[in-house]
Amino acid sequence: MTGTFASLGLCAELSHACKAAGYAAPTPIQVESIPSLLGGQDLLGLAPTGSGKTAAFALPLLQRLVAGRQHAPRRVRVLVLVPTRELAAQVGEVFRRLGTFFTRPPKVAVLHGGVSVNPQMMGLRGGADIVVATPGRLLDLLDRNALRLDAVEALVLDEADRLLDLGFAAERERVLAALPARRQSVLFSATFPPDVQELADSLLHDAVRVEATSPPSAEPAIIQRVISVDARRRTELLRHLVQQGGWQRVLVFVATRYATEHVARKLYDRGIYAAPLHGDLSQSRRTEVLDNFKDGGFDVLVTTDLAARGIDIPGLEVVVNYDLPRSPNDYVHRIGRTGRAGASGVAVSLVSAGTEAHFRLIEKRQHLTLQREQVAGFEPVEVVADSKATAEAGVGGVKGKRPSKKDKLRAAAAAGAVKLDRGDS
Repeated sequence: MTGTFASLGLCAELSHACKAAGYAAPTPIQVESIPSLLGGQDLLGLAPTGSGKTAAFALPLLQRLVAGRQHAPRRVRVLVLVPTRELAAQVGEVFRRLGTFFTRPPKVAVLHGGVSVNPQMMGLRGGADIVVATPGRLLDLLDRNALRLDAVEALVLDEADRLLDLGFAAERERVLAALPARRQSVLFSATFPPDVQELADSLLHDAVRVEATSPPSAEPAIIQRVISVDARRRTELLRHLVQQGGWQRVLVFVATRYATEHVARKLYDRGIYAAPLHGDLSQSRRTEVLDNFKDGGFDVLVTTDLAARGIDIPGLEVVVNYDLPRSPNDYVHRIGRTGRAGASGVAVSLVSAGTEAHFRLIEKRQHLTLQREQVAGFEPVEVVADSKATAEAGVGGVKGKRPSKKDKLRAAAAAGAVKLDRGDS
């Protein structure tokens, strides 16, 4: 039994906020995390996407650091670092929603790039209780003396593995240098590679480690499908799947910004309402596209890994890996956009002969064994190369195994010599 939010030690205002937000009962990660965070302990949390981890740290930090200071001057007491603009907006909204029923609701500042810095500076006038920020914009505002971090009592690193992946090390160290040495530190991550452990060891002290998985009755029912198809026919197959399946809310992941525009346009030209989302769009346009998708304004959103984390799209039916993720860990985050909050969903990966070896690596890293399907009329004609022969030929898509330009020149020269020898014989 998970009990109630009140049974975890939360005050009446927060219990009321949970009910108003539609939280029926605490999730496993909340049950495991909230009491320890209320007690002021450092915490390392490993939780699957969609498990309620934002509320797991927002609720206890609101109670400890805000509820008891209803009349105190506004100073930044909670700092949450996140890797993307969209996640910053989402986490900030959770804090605002859960703090609604306090006599003086906490002031939450959401700071990220992609928009003018001036409105964010104006919003910090008079102080703030909670700051949710991407590292770059936070440092920009620190350099402008728009805020101070010397009163921070709790630091949260959300999606810590992504912060590491994106190369935020230098920015992170500058932020840490601006914080008090004595503070509560919280680190959450959906995956746990060795560098996350190193970061945890450097930041946390006598930390409680929480690894929460949902019970069978609450696990998201994500049906994972793998369809073999020639690379050149992926768009045509995608259109067929959307139309035949009657899919009305589909998130399609591609590898490049150009591909978002190209695939979305191809789908739109064939009668499917599709739109692209990528980092070259202005923040206002990105927000507009996401809001329209969530509201059912179009059926298919084609995006880069920009949308792989931190974006909650209620009722998302299907996730499609049009291009496979480069990192096996990102596969988890991508498919985790569907099947959230106990709902069911479908994750489809389109695998060609050229990407079969990489998908096998994803399966190995994620401990999966998935059956390959073929769709009538789209049977592949390309042949999957033998992995050993491919490696010997210097061909393949695995990082670190691609032939260099010199290797290609040597191979071409060798092939020419063989051809010449055969012609002389």
